[in-house]
Parts: sequence; C-alpha cells; structure tokens
Amino acid sequence: MIFIMFLKKMKFKKKKNKTKKNPNFARDMKFRFSLKYFLLSLLIFSVEVIIATILKDWYFVRAFVGDILVVVLVYTLINSFFEYRNKNKLLFFVFVFAVFVEMLQYFKLAEKLGFQKGSPAYIIIGNYFSWEDILCYAIGCLSVFFINKIFRID
Repeated sequence: MIFIMFLKKMKFKKKKNKTKKNPNFARDMKFRFSLKYFLLSLLIFSVEVIIATILKDWYFVRAFVGDILVVVLVYTLINSFFEYRNKNKLLFFVFVFAVFVEMLQYFKLAEKLGFQKGSPAYIIIGNYFSWEDILCYAIGCLSVFFINKIFRID
C-alpha cells in the first residue's frame, strides 16, 4: 500500500522536447562528479562490508539491513557521477534494477554462468531469490524518497 502511494507521488510529468518525441532516461542525465554523494557512497559501502564480514552471523542485519542499504548505495553511487533532473524517476529505476537482479537470482544465473560459490561475481549476483529482499529494496527506496522530501532534495 505504501509503495503504491510512493508511485502516485512520483512526478512523471511529460516534458516537451523538440528534438525527440520518445522519452529517454539517459537524456535527463549529465555527467557531474559530486563529492558529497561519493563520500556518502563510500560510507554506505563500508557499512555493507562490515555487515558482510563482521556482522555476518547477525541474521537480521545481514539479511534485511544489508538489502535496504544496497539500493541506497546504488542510488548514491549514480548521484556521485551523474546529475539527474528527476530524483524520483532515478529512484524508481534503481528499484527496478534491484528487482531485476533479484529475478536473475530466481533463475540461478550465477550458477548457470559457472561462477564458483564465494567468488565476487557469485556474491554480487547472488543465487537465492527472496520476496523479503524485494520488500527490503522497496523500504530502502521509500526511505530515500522520504529523506529527499524532508530535506527538499530534488
């Protein structure tokens, strides 16, 4: 229910473009380095590494907090190198990307590609589908959405 409210709040306004009629995700992006987002990405990545190594036995933290933070990490990493006009649309695409990766886990892509268990590629792609992970991705995206609204980041 909250996710549906989130989608309704997103501003998908049609913008007039005289050169092209089709909307293009990349057209709204321009390269720009942001030290603020880059440092935030490094901080979140460090927390993710701590969760994966030191807190790996804490199931709740590893399974849920890590999944919530991973979409925040992808969002901040993209914002580190690109300026995107509509942050809500970017956040939506981050969520879609996370769900896509989760679907790859459903089809056991890492195993089918022959990656060894424990290898970096196997860990990044993963091999276990979970609806709870998708819920965590939604929570992470909603958290960023509300933080952006509270601090008027747009």
